[in-house]
Amino acid sequence: MNEFDWSDLDVRLLQLLLAVLESGSITGAAQRLGVTQSAVSHQLDKLRAITGGALFVRSGRGIVATARAEALAPQARELLSGLERFAHADSFDPARWQTTFTIAANDFQRDLLLPLLVARLRAQAPGVALRVIPSDVPTLDMLRHEHCQLAVSPRPPEGSDIMQKRLFEDRYRVFYDPAIRPAPRNRAEYLAAAHATVLYEPRRQLDLDQDMERRGIRRHFAVMVPGFAALLRFVQGSDLLATAPGMLQAQSLHGLASARVPLPCPALPMYMIWHLRHHHAPAHRWLRSQLESVAAAVRQPAGRSASPANAPARRSAET
Repeated sequence: MNEFDWSDLDVRLLQLLLAVLESGSITGAAQRLGVTQSAVSHQLDKLRAITGGALFVRSGRGIVATARAEALAPQARELLSGLERFAHADSFDPARWQTTFTIAANDFQRDLLLPLLVARLRAQAPGVALRVIPSDVPTLDMLRHEHCQLAVSPRPPEGSDIMQKRLFEDRYRVFYDPAIRPAPRNRAEYLAAAHATVLYEPRRQLDLDQDMERRGIRRHFAVMVPGFAALLRFVQGSDLLATAPGMLQAQSLHGLASARVPLPCPALPMYMIWHLRHHHAPAHRWLRSQLESVAAAVRQPAGRSASPANAPARRSAET
């Protein structure tokens, strides 16, 4: 394996590697970086000569990363992160920040928080593009290998190098169409009804549904959809019940009525989660503060409780 000639490496080549890998095409990388396709191809040739191996190969009409490129990507991200920390050691100006920031979130937290976060970024940090990917159940590798810089999830992974902070805590409520049926008055009416619920791929139940199954509570599910946003169309105009986070009342389930679940339900905490390497980075700290402010804004109208804004972040292993 050839040794790197470090004197030929620069920030642009590292950014190029990640842009091509993440976009999956020369065209996409050129658009992201604001250069021509020929410039991307030329720089790729230079990077290939430095690393001493093929980084991308053609596949159909596009290109795919080689194992070599996949292995170099986490190192490139770490180098760029270190350079960014170096540049902003004393001060950080969001208006001058130029990056693509990746957040992992499933549909509930994505739709509740991230549109408001994007609005803040466009106003205060217009050079920041937000990339949103599904979080599923966040893993250590997702954060350690920089698949994302931040995750939002009720399920923080445990690791001594993983940080977390609670954004809010929601409660489940029963949603129904008041034009079709009343709210269930008790446990018997609730269990006798037909239900709609969320079943993430591949067949991952909500924590609530798992909790009820463990307690021997059986409900009849007439429909299972892959995300909360799809529940409205099935519940509206039917006698179905959907048990979902209460904050959705003002979001994707707006227009439905809701009531207290007539049996015990677990709370739904929501955390932002990041790797220890970013904990003191000024840019990352600023973006986390923006997400905390967004979370405070969405929970205030409903008067919901949450951890104090100044509560310290914790490592997952300590939770």
